[in-house]
Amino acid sequence: MLEEEYQARRSLPRHLRKTEEPEAPFSFEIRPARPADLPAVREIYNYYVANSTVTFDEEAMSLREWKQKYSYLSRLGMPFLVAESPSGQLLGYALVSPWKQKRAYRYTVENSIYLGPAASGKGLGKALLGALIEASREAGLKEMIAVIADQGADASIRLHERFGFHEIGRMGRVGFKFDRWLGTVLLQKTLK
Repeated sequence: MLEEEYQARRSLPRHLRKTEEPEAPFSFEIRPARPADLPAVREIYNYYVANSTVTFDEEAMSLREWKQKYSYLSRLGMPFLVAESPSGQLLGYALVSPWKQKRAYRYTVENSIYLGPAASGKGLGKALLGALIEASREAGLKEMIAVIADQGADASIRLHERFGFHEIGRMGRVGFKFDRWLGTVLLQKTLK
């Protein structure tokens, strides 16, 4: 009996005890982007503009610029997807845009995938890229190009390679950001 009393006195009162609640599984839905998503898309992208070299943009994009881009891609029938949590938070986005403006390039696109900082490392990039490739095939596109910074983007290169992208070239010292020279790695995938 003394042992039981001792154990009862040693433990914290019930209201102060830590309860181990399992963390909710990471889940999301991938769907076509809507105009209402653009403020969150802008915030995700501008985080990378300000904090990384994965984009060579040095100035934050405005909501107006995102609305123009959305309208342009919609007119062309280009896929623009977002990943949304069950609570409605935008976790990331993926889109394709024309590789070049000349008409002969009309079946070739460049992809872009950006994740909110809290959503990286959880398989979302893989899900978005897979969905983007499929949506691009359905849109009748034939070739997809990825232009990836040659510094600080190793995970992005590996992701694209897992989806069958092959390196087709490198360009060194073509960008200058954060007081250093940067290059790009070009990868390509035939969509068929």
